[in-house]
Amino acid sequence: MVILLLGNGGREHALALKIAESPFCTKLFVAPGNAGTAMCGENVALDINDHGQLSEFVLRHGIDMVVAGPEEPLVRGLGDHFATSDNLGEVMFVGPPRAGAMLEGSKAFAKAFMERHQIPTAAYRSFTCDSLEEGIGFIMESAAPYVLKADGLAAGKGVVICNSCEEAEETLREMLCNELFGEASRTVVIEEYLIGRELSVFAITDGSTFRLLPSAKDYKRVGEGDTGANTGGMGAVSPVPFAGTELMERIRRRIVMPTIDGLKQEGIPYCGFLFFGLMEVDGDPYVIEYNARLGDPEAQVIIPRLKSDLVELMQACCSGRLHEHSVEVSPMHAVAVVLASGGYPGEYEKGFPINQLSLVSDSRLFFAGVQQTGSQRLTSGGRVMAVTSLSATLENAIASCYKNASVIDFKGKYYRRDIGKDLLEDPGKPA
Repeated sequence: MVILLLGNGGREHALALKIAESPFCTKLFVAPGNAGTAMCGENVALDINDHGQLSEFVLRHGIDMVVAGPEEPLVRGLGDHFATSDNLGEVMFVGPPRAGAMLEGSKAFAKAFMERHQIPTAAYRSFTCDSLEEGIGFIMESAAPYVLKADGLAAGKGVVICNSCEEAEETLREMLCNELFGEASRTVVIEEYLIGRELSVFAITDGSTFRLLPSAKDYKRVGEGDTGANTGGMGAVSPVPFAGTELMERIRRRIVMPTIDGLKQEGIPYCGFLFFGLMEVDGDPYVIEYNARLGDPEAQVIIPRLKSDLVELMQACCSGRLHEHSVEVSPMHAVAVVLASGGYPGEYEKGFPINQLSLVSDSRLFFAGVQQTGSQRLTSGGRVMAVTSLSATLENAIASCYKNASVIDFKGKYYRRDIGKDLLEDPGKPA
């Protein structure tokens, strides 16, 4: 089948590589893609938020399946467009409609959904600029630290943890009334700070049946020891050592199943990937956030461990036959270390040559902010690439990642040097 993959990040490079490997895929287009996806298929210059442009391309090129990589097209209703357009009815679309994507598109919606379906999550309240004083009062009545979340999409950077009442009040004002995160922070969710261990769980679902994909742990903070500003993710590890059989069964029973059942009860169809950002607190899982797609950089450790044919699974989702399939996962450990541009997630320069890629061995490179100019690859974003290694042990996977991360050269290169090491040193320690 002919497949169109939407997106241009490291997640999309990982997806493109896995899709291109499938015997079910005869041709792969990626819009707009990057230097990595160009090695797996044909990049096409399309605006993935322009429904008309995408429709015209899909019809002209006989696309059989469209796979949405990032969240924005889903929140903007691209799934609804394909579902309701007469001439696109035969095209398989992997991704939820806008109603399902709002689990990610609105933190307030997601919290209310969890409340309705008794899905464990941190206590919360939502505020707007009009209810600023009420929000300040809520902060004063609560105990530090405080978690403030922009309601809408903020490229993974809309969460601020404040350690004092004064800091929380100032941040709330900035988010609500000065639009610290643009339109995304016109509503802010203030929630209870949970102390525990974070992990990410992923499912693929046709709206009735789901299959769990490999679990992962990502590292959001820019600085070592989980310090500094939130980023889109500086690295990831899969599997998660502390996510054993008992915890995963609790996650399945208390969180994943009620979420899928809740969507069905509310009449929200869902075909595609569903991400559960979780906190394990004293053995019990709580939902921190939902995403309506695979994570990045988690995809760069999940997909290399996936032995099942991803195209076959996505096709089964679109036809409501996921119950006929199982997911096979490699027992290998995967670690991804993100190489970023100096200054990220703040201001950074780009356009620098990337050198010594040919010296990399025993690791896979997933390009994100990389563009090809002739024979030269140049930096073109904040997160430039992920170096991913697989090994029979977590220790060896980490060592391989860092050996290759040190070899690659570009001006301003920055990466965390502690990815996965907290799990190696003390798997039972909260991270």
